[in-house]
Amino acid sequence: MQARVKGSWFVYLLECRDGSYYAGISTDVEARFLAHVAGKGARYTRAHPPLRILARRAYADRSAASRAEWQIKQLPRERKLAWLERTED
Repeated sequence: MQARVKGSWFVYLLECRDGSYYAGISTDVEARFLAHVAGKGARYTRAHPPLRILARRAYADRSAASRAEWQIKQLPRERKLAWLERTED
């Protein structure tokens, strides 16, 4: 997993209790994960509580992270983790 870089945005992938994946963006993945766990995150994670952060990937700005998040949400489930673990775009 990548360390936090000041000013960067991350796309992150969570594993939920039912085995599903949730993708999101944040500047602080750990804080966002805790919000999801507390039921204060996305509607999806309130219904599918997250277990752990599977992966994260840094982007230069919010726009790039949002585009990447949209792309990963279009992928079939089995390709999402592999996409985030790639070392290049």
